[in-house]
Amino acid sequence: MPHVVSLAYKPADVERRPDSRFSRLPVGHVRLVAGHGIAGDTKGRSDSRQLNVLLAETVEQLRAEGFRTAPGELGEQIVIAGLPADIAVPGARLRVGDSAVVELVYLRVPCGRFARIQGQPKDAVRGRIGFMARVLRSGDVAVGAPVRVEAPAEQEAAPGTSREAESELK
Repeated sequence: MPHVVSLAYKPADVERRPDSRFSRLPVGHVRLVAGHGIAGDTKGRSDSRQLNVLLAETVEQLRAEGFRTAPGELGEQIVIAGLPADIAVPGARLRVGDSAVVELVYLRVPCGRFARIQGQPKDAVRGRIGFMARVLRSGDVAVGAPVRVEAPAEQEAAPGTSREAESELK
């Protein structure tokens, strides 16, 4: 069964933009907040760039190619193992843990900072460094949590409200 293998976030008290790495800390548990991302994560936003989601199988490929791939080193926040690549497409909605719902919005585009940190050209990872995603329903998520694809009927019932997101951030 697909499951979460890594979680990382950027708390306010870490160095903002170190030259040699992304400011992400690995953690065992997070709270996903509808309309924001990870509670306490300074990378969280209210648009479609709330989370960076990667597949564990891609992380392994990148490791074999010489990329640094410890939790957060690829700029990701959530790594999922066992999710078939043909299911991980823009528009897919994933139930992560018992209640959180995340929508994969679009393929993540590597930036110049990614290339500098990794010491590899952006084109080496284009189309392979996961998805930008948004949180549709809040919930607690831990490493090891199951991940399943929401059926279309479930997708219609999953929207998060801005009121829910506001109360989660407080």
